[in-house]
Amino acid sequence: MRSFLVAGFVAILSSLGPGLAVAQGGYPDRPITMIVPFPPGGVADTVARPVAEALSRELKQPVVIENRAGAGGALGIGIAARAQPDGHTVLFSLSSISILPEADKILDRKPAYQLNQLKPIARFTADPTVLVVRVDAPWKTLAEFVEDVRKNPAKYNYGSSGNYGTMHVPMEMLKSAAHFRMTHIPFTGAGPAVVALLSEQVDALATGPSTVVQHIKSGKLRALAHWGEHPVQSLPGVPSLAELGYPSAQFAQWSALFVPAGASDAVVLRLREASRKIASDPALQQTVERSGSPVAYLDAPQFQAYWDKDASVMTEAVRRIGKVE
Repeated sequence: MRSFLVAGFVAILSSLGPGLAVAQGGYPDRPITMIVPFPPGGVADTVARPVAEALSRELKQPVVIENRAGAGGALGIGIAARAQPDGHTVLFSLSSISILPEADKILDRKPAYQLNQLKPIARFTADPTVLVVRVDAPWKTLAEFVEDVRKNPAKYNYGSSGNYGTMHVPMEMLKSAAHFRMTHIPFTGAGPAVVALLSEQVDALATGPSTVVQHIKSGKLRALAHWGEHPVQSLPGVPSLAELGYPSAQFAQWSALFVPAGASDAVVLRLREASRKIASDPALQQTVERSGSPVAYLDAPQFQAYWDKDASVMTEAVRRIGKVE
């Protein structure tokens, strides 16, 4: 009788599908790899590390960051999109995830991934990009910057994390709105681009606050403007481009957690629950805020709606930029 009851119970569990099977198996049952598709030092990395540490505590398994830089983020995102959808490989990426497939089309390349290959779990931050220059630069205001660059289009350059990335697209938006030209110098990520600015290899950057706020506070860099709708908490007094006469130049560099699209409902739910808990943890909020990127949490359904709208805007921006080799 006992054997019969056990066999019947197993059969019932099996009939309920893979989601419950994963839940019964105690997901996660081994370390989780968090792919960050950029080198250390950029926005994704500075937010991903405290998020990974908090998830490790919440999920009772190590969450190990693996930086897989290349192709402006497309390499790492593609690896994550093709990973086994068992929840033990996750992706922590930026808003460039929405841009790169369209950029590949423009360049007549097969996209490294499609957006429907990934499932959103949660958004953690959403920061306006900030225009920064060195403190020894001749510009104290955006107006001075624009006027000088207009007069000397071949003299100045700007760095980015790669073609069509979250540092390239907003700068191209500003160039179009303010009618000036600058040479674009792509790097492998935000970290190397910031180093290039500090070492006088480039003259300006459009980047997330978390990668430059400490350099601004230490007196090495100066913020001229930001691409947001609201004041930047970590950079009080820095005006928005809209305030300065360029309302069409708006860009949010958000960061978020994803899983491969085939992940079960049970895995997605567990990661959503864990993300919600850590996002409301004052310790994580303080850590992320110190980096210059306050938590701006959205759960999966709300984030999906936000992502859809943002992807549409970014796709149009990339089409306006056109082919960049």
